[in-house]
Amino acid sequence: MTRWNTPAGRFLVRLAARVAAWIGPRWAVLLILVVGGTVVTVMTAASAEIYDAVSESEDIASLDRPVLQAAIDLRTQWLNGAVTAFTDLGGKVIMPVLAAIATGILVYLRRSVAPLILMLVATAGSLVMTNVGKDSIGRMRPPLEAAVPPFSSSPSFPSGHTLNATVIAGVVAYILMLHLDSKWSRTVTIVVAAVFAAAMGLSRVYLGHHWLTDVVVAWTIGLAWLAVLITAHRLLFTLRNRRKKAP
Repeated sequence: MTRWNTPAGRFLVRLAARVAAWIGPRWAVLLILVVGGTVVTVMTAASAEIYDAVSESEDIASLDRPVLQAAIDLRTQWLNGAVTAFTDLGGKVIMPVLAAIATGILVYLRRSVAPLILMLVATAGSLVMTNVGKDSIGRMRPPLEAAVPPFSSSPSFPSGHTLNATVIAGVVAYILMLHLDSKWSRTVTIVVAAVFAAAMGLSRVYLGHHWLTDVVVAWTIGLAWLAVLITAHRLLFTLRNRRKKAP
């Protein structure tokens, strides 16, 4: 938690320590969270320009329609039902319930409210980025005739299901890894979280509810926000550890 092996990490610790000496460790970490969250939110809004650029070239956006057609070709009645049941886990009703259950278990295991604070900040940031992206871009979803009901009416870019699943699964995995000692258990935790986030994104493409680029951008934004959260959390531990060791 407090070991920073890269030059960039050590520079960040020195910078945070200087800020903490001025305003205190908690406020310093909060400032880092605000700055980092602002950067990721700006990235979300800027993805409109990025999308416009790649959609005019032979880049990932050129795969949107072929991938959707490939998904249509794979569909069967039983598979549609199974994927719909899975993708509902990332919806506005079930995902908050799952996040609350996971957070409650983590709070109980750690005997601390830290998991609750992390999850609240993570989900709040995820929702803000989703709304900023959808409002800034306003991209149309795939045509209804290419989608599996029930249909969605909100803008398509980025995928909210994918972004929220990536962030929530990542936070749960991170907190669990703080209490896991074996390399095997940590590897399994990371793989399960990654598979869940990947499957959620692919389910949105399979059902025709999102284009491939909606999902890819949601993955990247979600990982960026996770990086900010984990870095801020580690910095808080590092600054507290330095304060305890200080004469």
